[in-house]
Amino acid sequence: MKKQILILGVTIAIASIVRAQDIPQSQVPSVIVNEFNKQFPKATNVEWEMDGNFYNVDFEVGWDTDHAVWYNSEGKIVKHKEDISKSELPKAVNDRIRADFSSHSINDLERISDNGQIIYKMELNALTKPDWEIVIDSEGKILSKIAD
Repeated sequence: MKKQILILGVTIAIASIVRAQDIPQSQVPSVIVNEFNKQFPKATNVEWEMDGNFYNVDFEVGWDTDHAVWYNSEGKIVKHKEDISKSELPKAVNDRIRADFSSHSINDLERISDNGQIIYKMELNALTKPDWEIVIDSEGKILSKIAD
């Protein structure tokens, strides 16, 4: 069952990469560009693409904070993925990691807001134990755990 879910996830990821097309900002509706500029006035290295019916924008804020945001045609954010620091994790997430992965360090930490649900995706690395890629919700429930 886990292999089937993994295969489905990889298939969806590949399909979304294949159908995404880079577009110049001039082809993005002004309502979306205006919302983006209002919400992220300090964005740099801005790159737009069409991802199915959504406008996806990848950008940076500050030195090392990558963002990816998906807008619907009305200019509303439907998904936001951003790099965060360990200090931004909710207590329940930190508690779960300490309890289940005490000998691991956290790498590549992302907060993903998708239609109102917030999840955290990260790599957990250890010297003598298996490495993991996990997805965990803000209540500390592990949603996905894949050996890395």
